[in-house]
Amino acid sequence: MTLSAAVELHRPDFALRTELSVDRGEVLAVLGANGAGKSTLLAVLSGLLEPDRGRVRLGGTTWLDTDARVRVPPHRRKAGLLAQSAQLFPHLTAVDNVAFGPRASGRRRAEAREIARGWLSAVDAAELAARKPDRLSGGQAQRVALARALAADPEVLLLDEPLAALDVDAAPALRALLHRVLQQQEQPTVLVTHDVLDAVVLADRVLVLSEGSTVETGPAREVLARPKAAFTARIAGLNLVSGAAAEDAVVLPAGALPEGALSEGALPERARIRGRVVEPVEDGEPAAAVFAPSAVAVHREPPGGSPRNALPARLTGLEPRGDVVRLRAEAGGNALAADVTPAAVADLGLAGGEQVWFAVKATEVAIHPVSRG
Repeated sequence: MTLSAAVELHRPDFALRTELSVDRGEVLAVLGANGAGKSTLLAVLSGLLEPDRGRVRLGGTTWLDTDARVRVPPHRRKAGLLAQSAQLFPHLTAVDNVAFGPRASGRRRAEAREIARGWLSAVDAAELAARKPDRLSGGQAQRVALARALAADPEVLLLDEPLAALDVDAAPALRALLHRVLQQQEQPTVLVTHDVLDAVVLADRVLVLSEGSTVETGPAREVLARPKAAFTARIAGLNLVSGAAAEDAVVLPAGALPEGALSEGALPERARIRGRVVEPVEDGEPAAAVFAPSAVAVHREPPGGSPRNALPARLTGLEPRGDVVRLRAEAGGNALAADVTPAAVADLGLAGGEQVWFAVKATEVAIHPVSRG
């Protein structure tokens, strides 16, 4: 069933006006800067906040319709929420935290615990069943919180920056886990995040909010790799090249780049971008090579030297950005960016429309799985 919403909310210093639709089994990432209205939107969907005007429907069931004065309270919406903080019950063990939802829906204790153990196993946390929250790390607590949200058999999943509070070691592991779990779920999912990597790995579609309004929406990889709005380009801030995973590389579709485009390890019929596998991904599965514009070196001729990826690119624009100039370019259907100094622009004599080479070391490229959407 489809989750749909139209929201209009006004405050003295803020206004939110947006619409969304999320199909069964689909993950929609809501991206935006702090204060854009992401969490406000999630609060409306969950029933914690009523807008000035709006509607929220799941399939044929109306959760909210301000015109018809319909408002279903949060506890009757069957929405599973995973927030930044795990918010586990401190006096309960992990298994009893997860069993809380089934128990609340009328299951007997033994049956609820059996369901809970199954979900703890599904999120790789079976060994944590007997621990209370004060004996769990941040990443472990979020795994238990995810199991609790899923054990309640929600009709909608709402994820409110679930990785934001985790350290740099725990976040990739939980992101990979969420990727695997969400691929198997059938309910609509709304993911609120400020991190573009969450959208790359987890989302089928993206909705970008700026100052309470939608500035762009569409398939995740299309929006993030080829942003149409300047605001989206700023928050994306990363180069994203999609293909299929192959060991320590992403293999581009046939014909995406000319033969020999990549100076290291190019295949005759396919080009590949090598990098560091940050999150596990099976060979042949959808994957993305992600790297920062600051990691890109620009050359007039194919570069040699240390192992690196080199992509022929055609410049489409030059944008002054403080101490650097951002070069916009097109490479095999991918919109890419490189940050270079004004002196480098002058030395290379760069101008729009010219052919150059973008080079990036494999150590600067992160390989991530991506949603099949």
